Amino acid sequence: MGTMRAEATHTVAVPPAVVFACLADFAHHAQFLPPAFSNFSVVSGGIGAGTLIRFTVTAGGRNRNYEMEVSEPEPGRVLVETDKNSSLVTTFTVDPDATGARVTISTTWQSAATGVGGFFEKRFAPLAMARIYQDELRRLEAYAKQQVASA
Repeated sequence: MGTMRAEATHTVAVPPAVVFACLADFAHHAQFLPPAFSNFSVVSGGIGAGTLIRFTVTAGGRNRNYEMEVSEPEPGRVLVETDKNSSLVTTFTVDPDATGARVTISTTWQSAATGVGGFFEKRFAPLAMARIYQDELRRLEAYAKQQVASA
């Protein structure tokens, strides 16, 4: 058993406020999720802190359902999704960068897997999730650029 971590960072050539607005408004957020995410729904709220969302993630041939409660420990900069049914916590951080915004998606969870399953989770789950997050960040950049262009 131990703490697992998956993370990806990408520079998005869009102002940080626009990027954060896309992340915090879950009607927008749903538009740039990669195919690994399915069954996305907003249970309550919809923008920022207090929002409750549900979705399924498919990775490594396994489906996992999540029910995430959203908080904003640093409004306009940090958005946190905490799973109500496990130790999984995903943090989205948006920092100013010379060309726009540096966005980091970071997830931590406590692994209960042991033996061969634990070995494979430790070895491959962070890599798989980091690839999914890189895809999400590229999609976020394209989506945020469309929002700026249409404003």
